[in-house]
Amino acid sequence: MVKLSRWLKHTFMPPWCWRLSFPVDALNDIEKAVKYSESQHSGELRFAIENALPPSWVWHGMSARHRATEVFSNLRVWDTEKNSGVLIYIQLADREVHILADRGIHKCVDQSEWNRIAQTIQNEFHQGNFRQGSLQGIDEITQLLTTHFPANSDYGNELPNRPVIIKR
Repeated sequence: MVKLSRWLKHTFMPPWCWRLSFPVDALNDIEKAVKYSESQHSGELRFAIENALPPSWVWHGMSARHRATEVFSNLRVWDTEKNSGVLIYIQLADREVHILADRGIHKCVDQSEWNRIAQTIQNEFHQGNFRQGSLQGIDEITQLLTTHFPANSDYGNELPNRPVIIKR
């Protein structure tokens, strides 16, 4: 059953609202953090921000988690040489963060670790600290990946470092 309040949030959220939480300088800082992170390990990070879902998707019960899985596929985060992609998905209307890892990483890092980092990011976001929460999350992911996937110069940058803004 659809919660009317959730549907209203997605329906009436202005399409430019993401810019309030993630201005250009914050996006630049996130891009730099992703680039630095990837120099420390052999994983690949993608950072995706979605303002709101189409109201019809919400009406039919699409969760932010399900949407994160679709975005993981659409951005081809799974399509890396070592199956070492990680998606940080931000859904602003629902105020949710989801982190999904490809199968190569999933073998070594339990989903509970990703959920813990996502919760840390969400906690910062609830306080209005979008840049700080994002950078802190990337740093924690870097620490995890450095442990399990040391840097390897054989592989180049397979995914863009720039955060993607998913627009409708």
